Amino acid sequence: MNTYKKFLVTNFLSSLLNVFLIVFCLIFILNLLTELDFFKEIEVAPHYPIYLSLLNTPSFIFEMFPFIFLISTQLFFNNMFNDNQLNIFKYSGLKNLKIINIINITAFIVGIVLITLFYNFASNLKNFYIETKSNYTSDNKYLAVITNNGLWIKDINNENTLIINAAKIDQNFLLDSYISVFDQNFEIKKNIKSKKIDVSKKDWLIYDAEVFTKNSKETKKKIKLSTSFNYEIIQSLFSNLSSLSFLELLEMRKNYKKLNYSLTEVDLQLLKLVLFPFYLVLMTLISSIIMMNTKKLKNKYIKITIGLFFSVVVYYVSNFFYVLGETERINLVLSSIIPLMFLLSINIFFIRDINAK
Repeated sequence: MNTYKKFLVTNFLSSLLNVFLIVFCLIFILNLLTELDFFKEIEVAPHYPIYLSLLNTPSFIFEMFPFIFLISTQLFFNNMFNDNQLNIFKYSGLKNLKIINIINITAFIVGIVLITLFYNFASNLKNFYIETKSNYTSDNKYLAVITNNGLWIKDINNENTLIINAAKIDQNFLLDSYISVFDQNFEIKKNIKSKKIDVSKKDWLIYDAEVFTKNSKETKKKIKLSTSFNYEIIQSLFSNLSSLSFLELLEMRKNYKKLNYSLTEVDLQLLKLVLFPFYLVLMTLISSIIMMNTKKLKNKYIKITIGLFFSVVVYYVSNFFYVLGETERINLVLSSIIPLMFLLSINIFFIRDINAK
């Protein structure tokens, strides 16, 4: 690698690290305040909220990386302007576009590293955080997972423990289901087998139920079963996809497909991850263009404000299209690509004559 490339890459990574550490500290403090509020009436060791905050912070940091890259790029160019390094490079024949290309390539490579290493690390910590904190919530008596064998639900309701397995989900109905009902001592009371269960309300309607009690079997046209779940709650149980690694998301997608469960949220999360390095490059590029076009402004806070304004606009545009994708108003691929195309169009428009800046 040429000396000037090493210099530029090292300085850009240094800016990135500095901003990362600042954002990490800010998010950690916010998480800590949240945990302290949560545990204010629960007796735990003094270090426990700090421990949980550390577990939860990396997943939030990952969501903040586009803005971290934007601010890091501004800091990088601000340092170049202050030391007059940009003019030195320019007099040496190194054009502005070449410098921008070098840091964009660096941003893309860092983005790939973040997806393959940091994201999986953060998702594992998030998963451990959820499991650990659930011991202190009322939700720990409920459990819902999707495996190769379908949907599994554990529910404690009216002093009964229910273990529910369904092969598929079709709108508000669980199909090919088997329910085991246990008493407080976890002794079996009865088993219920049904081809179709309406779960639109918490009082489930079980159609053509085969009820097995000890050694007897009874068939009923329709029975009601009181639970803590309805279709909306079941849908929301698996919405925290940030606790799953890339491979776990692929596995979940396969299991969702077998269950006939909606793939929308999983597919959207996978698309976000695949496109993530390109998102970082475009945020780095727009930050570079802003800094080049505002080079004459002496107030660096105005430059940062302009950059943050554009990042907020991009954030809301992205969220708008993600919501359209989640609600299936538009194609999922389009909902992920349109914000990037919007950002790319802005970059193309403003990058003209960048070498003359």
